[in-house]
Amino acid sequence: MAKTKQGKKDVDSYTIRGTNKVVRVGDCVLMRASDSENQPYVARVEKMEADGRGSVRVRVRWYYRPEESKGGRRQFHGAKELFLSDHFDMQSAHTIEGKCVVHSFKNYTKLDNVGPEDFFCRFEYKAASRHLHPGPSCGV
Repeated sequence: MAKTKQGKKDVDSYTIRGTNKVVRVGDCVLMRASDSENQPYVARVEKMEADGRGSVRVRVRWYYRPEESKGGRRQFHGAKELFLSDHFDMQSAHTIEGKCVVHSFKNYTKLDNVGPEDFFCRFEYKAASRHLHPGPSCGV
């Protein structure tokens, strides 16, 4: 483990509480919304660190749903479409509800069976300017 800020260490993985699912850097996750009425947020884990007490925090890059963007959901947006944003944040790992997969649109259309954990991304979203751009790096 590499040392980061005072008293913090980079960690390689985190097991989601109450499950045997392991999250690693690069994985996409579902993050619990503060309002239980809302769908979970989707994010990509960029970094994980633990403090001396074992509390794990994750640096995430957020995906936005079309309805969360300036133009809102349009007719051509897919039901499972997300936009990879330039919005990064630190969150407690305890807010991770599960893992998901964000596919490129091309790979998403090749899936035989789309599950609840499958999403796709075609665009990157610049949160500050609120503009969409074609996103070559937004899905697997």
